[in-house]
Amino acid sequence: MIRPALLAFLTALPLAAQVPAPKAIPADLIDSNGNYAPIPDKTEVDTIVRIQIYLDEHNHGPGNIDGRLGEFGKKAASVYNQIRGIPVGNWHSLIESSSKAVPEPYTTYTIQENDLKYVTPALPTKPQDQAKAKYMGYRSLLEFVGERYHTSEEFLVWLNKDGPSLSKLDPGNTLQVPNVTPFKIEEWPKHSKWDKDPALSNRTVAVDIAARVAIFFDENNKPFASFPITPGRPQFIQFGDWKITGMVSTPEFRWDKSMLEEGKRSDEYYQLPIGPNSPVGILWTSTSRNGIGLHGTATPHTIGRSESAGCVRFANWDAMRMPQLIRPGARLVIR
Repeated sequence: MIRPALLAFLTALPLAAQVPAPKAIPADLIDSNGNYAPIPDKTEVDTIVRIQIYLDEHNHGPGNIDGRLGEFGKKAASVYNQIRGIPVGNWHSLIESSSKAVPEPYTTYTIQENDLKYVTPALPTKPQDQAKAKYMGYRSLLEFVGERYHTSEEFLVWLNKDGPSLSKLDPGNTLQVPNVTPFKIEEWPKHSKWDKDPALSNRTVAVDIAARVAIFFDENNKPFASFPITPGRPQFIQFGDWKITGMVSTPEFRWDKSMLEEGKRSDEYYQLPIGPNSPVGILWTSTSRNGIGLHGTATPHTIGRSESAGCVRFANWDAMRMPQLIRPGARLVIR
């Protein structure tokens, strides 16, 4: 049974995109200090990037950091405000806080020789061919840098439009990137398992299928983090309470067409190697629902925008935080 407090919080999560506040500011949008600011205009790219970075650093995933406040940036801001008692639709606190915390929205990254270890330029697209690969790496250095800095290749191209073309990057090349804590795949542990934890195993993650957001609650049932997700098909995920049963990094993936399409395991499958471009990304979190887990993805640009076969997908840069948020034994609510 879903606790009333948890249900009330999830119900308050907006499904539709926010609209700018009207010129006559409703009293319920003004915060306790008498402040109010509308959503930044789409032309205020640097301001939006600061907000996205700030939300990301506070475990409220805005999706790609790309200077556009899309559906998931607005939902992350909504959850952030609700937790702090700030009216949803009032952007004053986020604008002020992000301006102070992220004075420089961009930094630079220089391609390293070691980065080439994580790139598989000729990675096949068909599972029967992927099974023959040794590693499912990024298809380009641009993709590598995009995931490292929680952004899209398109935004990197735009951000570096006044410099050399990014179509062919090499070690030694330097490019501008969002000034967010990078996902360093070279530091991500290989085949590590995380065990139960006295505090983290008593937490809850609530997956809202309609809103396409996962919200994390601490051991006192208080929300503290949220991330965009791609939910599984309803016929494969049963709504209700489940348990987190395991957590492992760099998983191999058993590609089984019957399992993916019908939810039935077969003897015809391909064992795909590890890597960030594995269908399950860099982390597998198993649940008490056999064959269904929370995991990373090879395609962060599709998060929230397409259904997965049955699991719940996170961007790799969000999935890598999972061991610090929950552990086996934690409660999983799917609604």
